[in-house]
Amino acid sequence: MPHGMGPSVAPAAFADTTVQVPVADLNALRPVTDAVRKTRKYSQIVASVREIGMVEPLVIAPDRKAKGKYLVLDGHLRLEVLKELGETDAVCLVATDDEAYTYNNRINRLAIIQEHRMILRAIERGVSEDRLAAALNVKLDHIRRKRRLLDGICPDAASLLEDRHISINTFDTLKKMGPERQVEAAELMIAMNKFSISYARTLLAGTPDAQLAPGRRRAKPRGVTDEQLVLMQRESANLDREFRLIEESYGPDHLDLVLAKGYVGRLVGNDRVARYLEQHHQDILAELLQIRE
Repeated sequence: MPHGMGPSVAPAAFADTTVQVPVADLNALRPVTDAVRKTRKYSQIVASVREIGMVEPLVIAPDRKAKGKYLVLDGHLRLEVLKELGETDAVCLVATDDEAYTYNNRINRLAIIQEHRMILRAIERGVSEDRLAAALNVKLDHIRRKRRLLDGICPDAASLLEDRHISINTFDTLKKMGPERQVEAAELMIAMNKFSISYARTLLAGTPDAQLAPGRRRAKPRGVTDEQLVLMQRESANLDREFRLIEESYGPDHLDLVLAKGYVGRLVGNDRVARYLEQHHQDILAELLQIRE
């Protein structure tokens, strides 16, 4: 939520419960090619569905062009696997608003937090960790680490990173920070579009001792002197402040740019002005046309 805004009630983007939908009524937004069927990921999904069933529901939305039909926004491979295994119904989560049609643009594969929740749901249904590891063709330790993924991560930071594709090691680094610093780090990762372990470690190195998780001590990076560490902390604090300032001014700045673009468009759209600029200031006209476009 932008700073300075009060709480508001947002309409639910998805139905509260899952539903069973006939596979025949589900239409994928993109085809699954033979090349995809030969991938390791596809074979893992086949093994998982065959061994433990559908754990992660498909995300669907009503097809506006075909009554009683649905578009699959997320879960194309799972749908193809269900068809291959001869299943007649699928467990689905139904999107209920127009934002559903941008869902697939935001999530084109299962994010790590979604994997974590899928594993928890499977365990709640009585599937053992050993069986999960065998079905997904991964080591048992991998399942256990995914199960413990959000242990030590504050809910606000987890919410920010919900749909992001991040490594387990990055989460391990975030756990060394206190809750407020986790949120700050998550916001900076999103702003910079950088979710690597190296960037997370840089943010950790720039975290003051007071913002570390209780009982945690920050190990000084190799080859970094005390003076360099102090400089990193200072630069991290400056970056935090700059991020807050940009966040606060983004709305007004965007409005100003929209108004300025509209004015420039009308300006170069005036035949007399355009002719004058073309005769005397072609470089300026080129810049103004570029702004308009």
